[in-house]
Amino acid sequence: MAIIKLNPKHAAPREEIVIARQMHQALVLHFLEGLTQAQIADQLGLSQPTVNRLIKRGRQLGLVEIKIKSPVEPLVDMEEQLLALGGISRAIVVPTVSDNPQTALQAVGEAAARLLIEEITDGDTICITGGKGVSAVVAGLQAPRRFDVEVIPATGCVQGKHYTDVNHVSTLMADRLGGRAYQIHAPLFADSPSERAMLINMRSVADVFKRAREAKIAVVGIGSILTDDSSYYDLHPSSSTDLEAIERSGARCELLAHLLDERGQVCDYSLNSSLVSLTLQEFASIPTKIGVASGPNKARPILSIMRGNHLDTLVTDEATGQRILDIAAEGEQA
Repeated sequence: MAIIKLNPKHAAPREEIVIARQMHQALVLHFLEGLTQAQIADQLGLSQPTVNRLIKRGRQLGLVEIKIKSPVEPLVDMEEQLLALGGISRAIVVPTVSDNPQTALQAVGEAAARLLIEEITDGDTICITGGKGVSAVVAGLQAPRRFDVEVIPATGCVQGKHYTDVNHVSTLMADRLGGRAYQIHAPLFADSPSERAMLINMRSVADVFKRAREAKIAVVGIGSILTDDSSYYDLHPSSSTDLEAIERSGARCELLAHLLDERGQVCDYSLNSSLVSLTLQEFASIPTKIGVASGPNKARPILSIMRGNHLDTLVTDEATGQRILDIAAEGEQA
């Protein structure tokens, strides 16, 4: 939308008052009322070339200011503010169109899906986690053609709800893109660190993680920990009874099933040492790392992940983005 403002500070010389009045009328009729120069000429009783000269001269004198008001301007401003917090090099914020968290996540997933389509080329490898956020990306994929890509799990698998099963999600993503999915045949949590080492070194598992480490793009969810709706407690049967230990560890968020503190550092928590997953150091070597999350309970976890410098790109919604900025501002004032 264009807003036209006439500058009242310009004072025409007394002997040119008639021309100045005509100029003002021509500018108003053209820029505010949308009349053509021919219509203005007819209404003012002037020739069309005269109207053309009046409008041109009016603009040269600075009598007209044109401001473009974009519906996405507030979102662009928010993206810049999120970037200013540090820890990411790109932020994509979509409008919050509903208070329904599923609707908001759907919009975020669709935005991340469009970004993924823009980023990938034939021959690329994409590694992913399971979870609601990545599942929303898969649901939003509308590939314009088939892509010769590989989709690789970044973690071991979990049986149960379909969105927690990284094999299921990777297969769906590969189908949507026209590529090939690899399956991992190992649990997300080993029973002990020594069992983890054994599983990681099994040939089939080692091959999957080798491909994941060599991925060009990663698409991951960001997990909340200290809320009832956290999906982390769907990942391991004992985690829901271990809340006290989780709180003592200082855990504030989850990334690739690693529990991290408010600074985005790995917590001293027993299950962290038994994870069958890419390590965060291995994850850091992937060139493009896209995090997908929305909802008020995700704001603090997202901020922790940003503070840990784990992602390149954040895709979220406007309400979540504002909550992140508010929390960051509260921390600066404390």
